[in-house]
Amino acid sequence: MKNFDDAIRVEIIVQGTVQGVGFRPFVYRLAKQLDITGTIINTDQGVVIEAEGKKESLQEFTTLLCSASPPLARISSLQQHPQETLKGFTEFSILKSLCTESSTTIIPPDIALCSDCLQDILDSRNRRFSYPFTNCTNCGPRFTIVESIPYDRPGTSMSHFPLCSSCRAEYENPEDRRFHAQPNACADCGPQLSWHDKHGTKVPVPSPLRQAAQSLKQGKIVALRGLGGFHLAVDAGSEKAIERLRRKKGRKSKPLAVMAANLNEAERICHLRPEAVNLLSGPEHPIVLQPLRKGQLAENLTPNIDEIGVMLPYTPLHQLLFQQQDCPQTLVMTSGNMSGAPIFTANEAAVAGLSGIADCFLLHNREIVTRIDDSVTRITPRGPQILRRARGYVPSATHLPCPLPQILACGSGLKSTFCLTRDQDAFLSQHIGDLFNMESLDFYKESIYHFKRLLQVEPEAVVCDLHPDYLSSHYAKDLGLPLYKVQHHHAHAAAVLVEHGIQEKVLALVLDGSGLGDDNTVWGGEILEADCFSFRRVGSLSHMLLPGGDAAAEAPWRMGLSLLHHVLGNHGLAGYRLPQGMQKIDEKTRRTLCQMMALGFNCPLTSSCGRLFDGIAAILGICLEADYEGQAAMALESQARQAKGKRSLNELLAGGSWEPETDFIDNRLVLQQAGLIRQVLEQLAKRMDPADIALDFHLCFIQSLYFCLRQLATKTGIRRIVLTGGCMQNSLLLEGLFILLEQEGYAVHTGEKIPVNDGGISLGQAIIGGLHHVPGSTHESR
Repeated sequence: MKNFDDAIRVEIIVQGTVQGVGFRPFVYRLAKQLDITGTIINTDQGVVIEAEGKKESLQEFTTLLCSASPPLARISSLQQHPQETLKGFTEFSILKSLCTESSTTIIPPDIALCSDCLQDILDSRNRRFSYPFTNCTNCGPRFTIVESIPYDRPGTSMSHFPLCSSCRAEYENPEDRRFHAQPNACADCGPQLSWHDKHGTKVPVPSPLRQAAQSLKQGKIVALRGLGGFHLAVDAGSEKAIERLRRKKGRKSKPLAVMAANLNEAERICHLRPEAVNLLSGPEHPIVLQPLRKGQLAENLTPNIDEIGVMLPYTPLHQLLFQQQDCPQTLVMTSGNMSGAPIFTANEAAVAGLSGIADCFLLHNREIVTRIDDSVTRITPRGPQILRRARGYVPSATHLPCPLPQILACGSGLKSTFCLTRDQDAFLSQHIGDLFNMESLDFYKESIYHFKRLLQVEPEAVVCDLHPDYLSSHYAKDLGLPLYKVQHHHAHAAAVLVEHGIQEKVLALVLDGSGLGDDNTVWGGEILEADCFSFRRVGSLSHMLLPGGDAAAEAPWRMGLSLLHHVLGNHGLAGYRLPQGMQKIDEKTRRTLCQMMALGFNCPLTSSCGRLFDGIAAILGICLEADYEGQAAMALESQARQAKGKRSLNELLAGGSWEPETDFIDNRLVLQQAGLIRQVLEQLAKRMDPADIALDFHLCFIQSLYFCLRQLATKTGIRRIVLTGGCMQNSLLLEGLFILLEQEGYAVHTGEKIPVNDGGISLGQAIIGGLHHVPGSTHESR
């Protein structure tokens, strides 16, 4: 301890994402700069600092801890405890991490390769030249390699790679940017690449990366083990390679994401907005949906869709692959799995599962503890919006409006996630996928176990969807804990309320494909008066028939016939000449479906917005059969965007004069869809272009929803609006509603960091179920 007569000692406890992000070396350097002595230690309660120095220095020290912390650090709380006596520290030192019984540690997400490490691997004079597992405290794997807390090397899959003397010197030097970088390694001591044939047999080659590049140039399918799992890669400019990948994987027409070598290449293949450049280049490096430039890539990448999902290389392995002379500069990078199953992470399992698809394998020997997909985002006029929350964002916490008991929320069926709560934090899991098979259920259970272990959470109650047949609902019931069932669309609304810290009642417009309502019908076009505790259904779309039940989602032509039945009735439909786009429907099949609707056999009622869009797409001949979720609605939106061109959506909406048909039924405002359907049929009869009709339908639907919201806002006095549900991924719909509502002074919110689709459901479930579990809790009493 330096001889400061006015020295004092303070204990500082910092919580948040402060481990694995260079926080301790930052504190070490800051303490030296301010002549502060003491210690810093990682514990599972956070980072604990003991600091001695002048009062003014300590005040500046605590201020800079928050204002100048490393870019990846996220401080959720900083507590100061003045101490009565000095310990007489002579220096500032970093102590070995301490583990106790409980944890408030937050493990950081995986972070894309930083510019410093990129320079290292491209510099032939650097000892990490061309090393594909280079990282530092500012980048590299985190969540995907963590086995236990606290976050130190022995608790990661890097424990199998003892540090060489050079790497250890970096690891132990607080002045080095690789100080306590847990995945730190080099070619002498770290993970290695290997090249394998389609059967998994190792093939000795001078350079596995060069071999992979040559194989991609030849049109082969390469299975590549990456950060959070396997990718299947092909040349994005080769229609033949893509067709072969689609056929082998069973992915008939779902759009494929691509990885571009750099921003210049990304600009060549799509129209990059400035905001997209920032998002693509940020520490998360997600997939970003952008308008596709025609003729630059293979036509079968995104059939009938005018957008493409593009990302940039986010690991040194990706960067070095693109540096190879023969490597195509844009690659398809799709999940290394069988369609509908989780991505593979282990070498042996991937070879067994993908050998029927891949021609060769680029493997490495660093184990992936937690599988994680690429995140998917889009740019809206309000900023970035996460559509699939995974790599780069998970397991970051979402702050809750109040402390909750430890709760497990189990999510939905499609785009499944789960959520765990701890005090005033909610931890939304990575994207699990559609929970419709045992492989996905195993991944789901495995991920829940891992999250519970890392977060030191043991739930005392569980929450699930109202739908009893979801695998997530069965799982929740089997846990034997107090069980809370939450209505699907209320959970959608609550997720947005939590994200934006809203505790008052709102009008929530929730548009999606389906969710079981509390009246036992299929909802999907709802206006709720809601908060995080309760809701009241105050508006909806009118009911349609869902011929064949869930089968209608896979066959939009069924919904096309349902919409025709909606406006023509049984007798009118019987002799009606179908629109040209629907004349491919077999006459016998048509008669059978008409009889089903006439009898009400296997035709549940639905107010689904998603099914309405499916039906319109079918009537226009845009999509009769769907081989992936949302295909018809996406194709309809794509046609509408093409018709819109560069015209302002604001001006198009201002020029409209659509008057919707509405009724009050059981004190609920019901938007009748018949007028919208009739207008589409009349425009078809006038031989209007289907794309123009698609645009006009969007404009009229937006105006109809705005009319309903304005009417209900007047009735309830509520001026705060929430827009959510999977259909709000439609950029025209979301932007149009924002334009009209904000022009009238409404406060409008949607999901930004939390997906508006079913990927955000579990967060909403967690807050609703948690509040109901707290004895005596009501919204008014909080």
